[in-house]
Amino acid sequence: MTNTLSPAPATAVAVSRMGASAWGRIAICIAVALPAVVFRIGGFAPNPVVDLLVFGAAVVAASFLLAWAAEAAQKDIAGALAIAILALIAVLPEYAVDLYYAFRSGSDPAYEQFAAANMTGSNRLLLGFGWPLVVIISLLVARRFVRTGAMPPIATKVLELERSARLDVGFLALLALVAFLIPLMGSIPMWFGFVLLAAFVLYLWRASKVSDDGDEDDEELVGMAGNIASMSQSSRRWTIVALFVVAAAVILSSAEPFADALVQSGSALGIDSYFLVQWLAPLATEAPEFIVAALFALRGMGGAAIGTLIASKVNQWSLLVGSLPIAHVLGGGTTGGLPLDGRQVEEFMLTASQTLLGVAIIIALRFHRWSAIALAALFAVQFAVTDTNGRWVLSIVHVVAALVVFWINRRDILPTLAAPFRRPSSPSLR
Repeated sequence: MTNTLSPAPATAVAVSRMGASAWGRIAICIAVALPAVVFRIGGFAPNPVVDLLVFGAAVVAASFLLAWAAEAAQKDIAGALAIAILALIAVLPEYAVDLYYAFRSGSDPAYEQFAAANMTGSNRLLLGFGWPLVVIISLLVARRFVRTGAMPPIATKVLELERSARLDVGFLALLALVAFLIPLMGSIPMWFGFVLLAAFVLYLWRASKVSDDGDEDDEELVGMAGNIASMSQSSRRWTIVALFVVAAAVILSSAEPFADALVQSGSALGIDSYFLVQWLAPLATEAPEFIVAALFALRGMGGAAIGTLIASKVNQWSLLVGSLPIAHVLGGGTTGGLPLDGRQVEEFMLTASQTLLGVAIIIALRFHRWSAIALAALFAVQFAVTDTNGRWVLSIVHVVAALVVFWINRRDILPTLAAPFRRPSSPSLR
């Protein structure tokens, strides 16, 4: 990483202006989050719907702070590790809400369904909506480069993933296969949680090796991340740390009342609480992550955009799912893990099968336009197919489609599965 040089006077003025602009937007986010802090400290709880709006707004505002800081941190952390860390930090709000449900379920069995609901909803939203979104944006942006001759015409139809993404896809492929054990076991045992946590540690270690040995150039940061990154090295790092601390404090203090308000608001509004937990909470917590990925795509960095969302999937299937049974036991659970009822088994099967299809689509490090459209269409279908038999049929459709695509891309299967265990310099990884 190149060192930051002292700017000339004119540049210093520009940096100062950019810093002021960044602080202004940061101040807006803090102002949005402030009512939740007041509610939390004062113990105010007017009614579930008001609580949902106040604490939900705080979670979203803090999520933007996290996303800006994480993206700006790429100035000091390069390569695949930066994308892995960005993806991890961006989904922290989701983790806080999900782990609260798992912890609460240890003493209140009624909350067991919500822990799995939030995870499966956010996981399917990420792949079924997030992946197609950044692919379509990337392909549309590519048209501008094709007209100038900077890209070949095929760039408007197929998004090429970065070579370093082979590692992430390899881990996601292995986790997708392992995920099918959850509906088969009917629970997430503690030992299984520790296996997934070990996989996450291995993933971060391997990502750091790719970063150390990689030869990627520094990407120019723009927008809020560019504002923060343009500060002097000392100011930038202190700002990033401060944003992380403030955002994490807001999220951790708001997670419990926000999660409880989601459940209680369902009864107050006459809406299924399970539906609110599965879809409204992920929309709030994942919105900044989608925006960051979309901004990458708009800048012509489609590979980095989809890479961030793939890394998020790896984080969810390893760190998040692995933490759920541990949080459940720490909260008072005595079953040795997180039990799942019939509905949760069905939800995990649908989520695992969708993940398998996603891996099949990207295993060749190419994302076709029609594949993105198909993913989005199948994601939309699940809202019309709500009965158990329909969900199992949709899961089978995912698996069959995945097997067909795997056959088409069969030459990439072994290199991808071996990628997590190969040395970074291996040709199949590069």
